[in-house]
Amino acid sequence: MSEPIWVLAESVKAIHKRQIAEHGGDAGIRDSGLLESALAKPKNTFFYAKGKFSIPDLAAAYAYAIAKNHPFIDGNKRVAFVVSMLFMTLNGWKVAASQEMLYATFRDLAAGKISEEQLVPWFNSVSQKV
Repeated sequence: MSEPIWVLAESVKAIHKRQIAEHGGDAGIRDSGLLESALAKPKNTFFYAKGKFSIPDLAAAYAYAIAKNHPFIDGNKRVAFVVSMLFMTLNGWKVAASQEMLYATFRDLAAGKISEEQLVPWFNSVSQKV
C-alpha cells in the first residue's frame, strides 16, 4: 500500500472549532502533546507495520487515539468521528453504516466499551472502497 493522505493537525483543530460552534461545548486544546500523539498513532501503525494495515484499520487508529487521548477540552468523540471519516474520504473509502450505528459505536468507544481491537474489525466491516 502506498502512503495514505494524512489528516493535518491544522485540519483537526479546524474540525474541533467547527464542531464546538455547531454543537456546543468548551473550545480549546486541553493538551497539545496528546493531540500530537493521537495524530501520530495511525502514521506509526502504517510505517512500523510495513503495509499490513488497511485504510479502515488506520481510520480506526485515528478514531481510537483521539477519543481515548482526550486532547480537546470538549468534543473529542465528535472530532474522532469526523477525522476518521475525513481520512477515509481522502483515501477513497466510505463508511456504509446508519447514523444510529455510528452514534452508538463512537459513544461506546468514548465510554470505554469498545477496545481498539474491536474497533478495527468494525471499521473494516462497514467500509468500502469508492
